[in-house]
Amino acid sequence: MAARKSAPKAASRQGLLPWLGIAFIIILLDQFTKVLIVGWLQHGESREVWSFFNIVRAHNTGAAFSFLANAGGWQRWFFVGLGTVATGFIIYMLREHGGQRLFSWALTLILGGAIGNVIDRLVHGYVVDFLDFHWRFLAPMFPGGHFPAFNIADCAITVGAALLILDEVRRVRRS
Repeated sequence: MAARKSAPKAASRQGLLPWLGIAFIIILLDQFTKVLIVGWLQHGESREVWSFFNIVRAHNTGAAFSFLANAGGWQRWFFVGLGTVATGFIIYMLREHGGQRLFSWALTLILGGAIGNVIDRLVHGYVVDFLDFHWRFLAPMFPGGHFPAFNIADCAITVGAALLILDEVRRVRRS
C-alpha cells in the first residue's frame, strides 16, 4: 500500500518540475531585462524605438495601472505577501493538475510573472517597468496616449490570465 501512495506523489512532483522550469525561465528573462534597463536608463528616462513604442524606466510602487502606488509604503509588503501566497497556491494547483496542459501553462506564466515582480519589490521597493506603447487613440483614456508602462513579468501574467479564461471557456463548452 505504501508504494501506491508514494507513486502518485512522485508522479505529481515529476509533472511539476517542467512547469517550474518554465516559470524559472520567465523569471530569468524578466530579471535580465530589468537589470539591463536599470543599468542603461535613469528613472524617468525614455528612448524612442518606433513612433508608437519607447523603452522607458518607470518605477511602480503599486499594482496594475499603478493601483495603490501612492498608498504610503505599506502596499510593498502587501503585494509581496500576496505574491507569496499566490505562489504557494499556484504550485499546489500545478502539482494537482500538472497534466492539464492549457491550465498549467496559464498558471506557470502567472507564477513566473508574479515571482518576477515580487523579486523587484523585495530588491528595489518597486517594480521596474520599461515597455511604453503609445497611440493617439488612447489619449482619452491615458495621458498623451501612453498605455501604462509594463514589463516581461506583466506580459506573462496577462497571457496567463487570458489562457486561464480560455481554459475555463473550453471546460464549460465541453460540459
